[in-house]
Amino acid sequence: MARALEAQMELKEARELSFEERLAILLEAEFLERDNRSLKSRLKTSKLRLSACMEDLKISSSRGLDRSVITTLATADWVRDKQNIAITGPTGSGKTYLACALAHSACRHGYSAIYHRATTLFDDLAIGKGDGRYRRILSSIASKKLLIIDDFGLEPLNAESRRDLLEIMEHRYESASTIITSQFDEAHWHQLIGDPTLADAILDRFVHNAHKLKVKGEKGESMRKNKKLIQNG
Repeated sequence: MARALEAQMELKEARELSFEERLAILLEAEFLERDNRSLKSRLKTSKLRLSACMEDLKISSSRGLDRSVITTLATADWVRDKQNIAITGPTGSGKTYLACALAHSACRHGYSAIYHRATTLFDDLAIGKGDGRYRRILSSIASKKLLIIDDFGLEPLNAESRRDLLEIMEHRYESASTIITSQFDEAHWHQLIGDPTLADAILDRFVHNAHKLKVKGEKGESMRKNKKLIQNG
């Protein structure tokens, strides 16, 4: 507000405004400043793998993306409604970019988010059980309105990872949203998880209220080379 006031004092037009009009301008400047700081903080905390936004997303029927569906998802109402998204498609088709763009949109609408690659997440949880960080990691994930689990199914889940995934999904069921990306169609997820009983429990907490996006590749060319990785720190 102080900076906005200094700017006002330098403008003759501003000095001709009423007190109420000038005060409204100062309050708007303060609101926008706080909103921008909050967004910057949410994006930093999210640790998104890619600097992605919905405006730069390539939407076409050749990629299997419906513009009306993507436009609706860009509103982030699905996060408000605690729904999930499953994104499947071949390597290099842009699954991670789409997931990060959806998370970026969620952050812009005021929701917190966190990104994890599946293999790294389960490794961190396994290590956390030994060094005392396990509950802290789970608590951090549970506190976020949106969780991204990227590249699910690249490695088979062991018994420990299956229980960890169930723990995560149990805490998020009907209370927060999750995006899962995978090279494998949903029909194979049961087999990827391994244990039939745990697979039923995990998928029941994710699939029944999940939007399903199947991304197609662009004639054999990977989109990954065109995306800029975020430089964290």
